[in-house]
Amino acid sequence: MAEGATAILADVGGTNTRVAVARGGRLDRASLRRFANRDFARLTDVLAAFRAALPAGSEAPAGACVAVAGPVRNGVGRLTNIDWEIDGADLARATGAERVAVLNDLEAHGHALGRVAAQDLRPLLPGAPAPALASELVIGIGTGFNAAPVHHRAGARRLVAPSECGQASLPVTSGEGLRLARALVAAEGHATVEAALSGRGLARLHAFAGSEAGGAPAAPLTAAAVMAGIAAGEPVAVAAGRLFVRLLGQVAGDLALVHLPFGGIWLAGGVARAFAPHLLGFGLAAAFRDKGRFAPFMDAFAVTLIADDFAALEGCAAFLDHPGA
Repeated sequence: MAEGATAILADVGGTNTRVAVARGGRLDRASLRRFANRDFARLTDVLAAFRAALPAGSEAPAGACVAVAGPVRNGVGRLTNIDWEIDGADLARATGAERVAVLNDLEAHGHALGRVAAQDLRPLLPGAPAPALASELVIGIGTGFNAAPVHHRAGARRLVAPSECGQASLPVTSGEGLRLARALVAAEGHATVEAALSGRGLARLHAFAGSEAGGAPAAPLTAAAVMAGIAAGEPVAVAAGRLFVRLLGQVAGDLALVHLPFGGIWLAGGVARAFAPHLLGFGLAAAFRDKGRFAPFMDAFAVTLIADDFAALEGCAAFLDHPGA
């Protein structure tokens, strides 16, 4: 993008859409706005509402970049948890921008690495010193679950490989895990990683923990209610939280062995942030290292929480700002 040019950025999650302006390749945080997806029929309506609220005389954006919580194929993004679709032509019409991009939201988080302020990073596991150009891994836990490896190339824009690993099967390593898988199959038709490690997944785990404790079936709780129960020390909620963290450590460890992110693992998303006070106390380190004879090898991977709710927008700005975007 040309020096000093403006851009419209959007991060579309399963529940909310965050929109902002970038100026000169940097996110203008004063322009940030959050919209509830339930109030709009499509993303273009959100973007229209955002542009209508900009000050009179605002310059037309030269670029636009949208991060979507779902797969992007041939430049078309489909939301996993709501029935929205966006492509470059829609984005150009909605913003008036000539240069547009549609990214998976974890791709955007991968491009944000290095731009998130130090005060918005929460180190969890230390890891070993990172080699130059070492790969990294971003894991997003919110309304859904996904991860993306980040590969650095000297003199070139980093490569962030998209995936939909939240739809992979949840690992089963114990009798309890088998019972949980059966419960998730009964509830959702398939025991995926996302079915356990997401907002709705936490609610499922709470119901499962209650049944494991021998309690009568109760009305499902929201993820926020489960988190409140954890904070209050409610036994079933705490059991669900411990199970959530144990599964997260196991899955993150599996992904680390697949991608070898010696540059670090980064946790992002609203549910990840909500669990920040509990991750270490609920056993993240032990679950992450539980790889048999490879347990010492797992000490190579640092794990850090991204506390910035707008990191994906930083990644969108970085993507457009790189030469050749």
